[in-house]
Amino acid sequence: MKSLINGYYRVLKVTLTCLMGLMIVPVFLQVISRFTDLLPRYIWTEEVARFCFVWIIMIGSMIAVRDGTHFDVDLLPKPKRFRNRGTLKLVRHFSMFTLAIVFLFYGIDFAKFGMAQSSEMSGINMLSIYITFPLAGLTSILFLLEKLALDFKQIKSNRETEL
Repeated sequence: MKSLINGYYRVLKVTLTCLMGLMIVPVFLQVISRFTDLLPRYIWTEEVARFCFVWIIMIGSMIAVRDGTHFDVDLLPKPKRFRNRGTLKLVRHFSMFTLAIVFLFYGIDFAKFGMAQSSEMSGINMLSIYITFPLAGLTSILFLLEKLALDFKQIKSNRETEL
């Protein structure tokens, strides 16, 4: 299972890189058309760039959950005991897990809503954009289940040295 999750994580990173490269094309066309007369002014470029940006943000958040680089707020002092640190991480990861479930369930309804809509400028079906929300929720749940298992292992660990 770990190798499957690692493979999916690598696919997300490659997809993120490709989307960053892809977003350069419509932005470049838009800049050239605005400041020169070489190209006609394309209307769809702004919309396609915005849609790429939504995908970049959501895939970036999925990757950040796996890397542990997703933002968090330190409200409590850092525990000195190994088990207590595991407990604090468990609370943080469980809170993120709850939010990921919200993203999944409400994102499914949001995606269904997008299935019946199309973009006015480019004609792109909005499902292709709205699907990022339940996908982010599902992916975050997958990555957080892995983290929660590690948190439980840390809490049950016999290692109680002061650090």
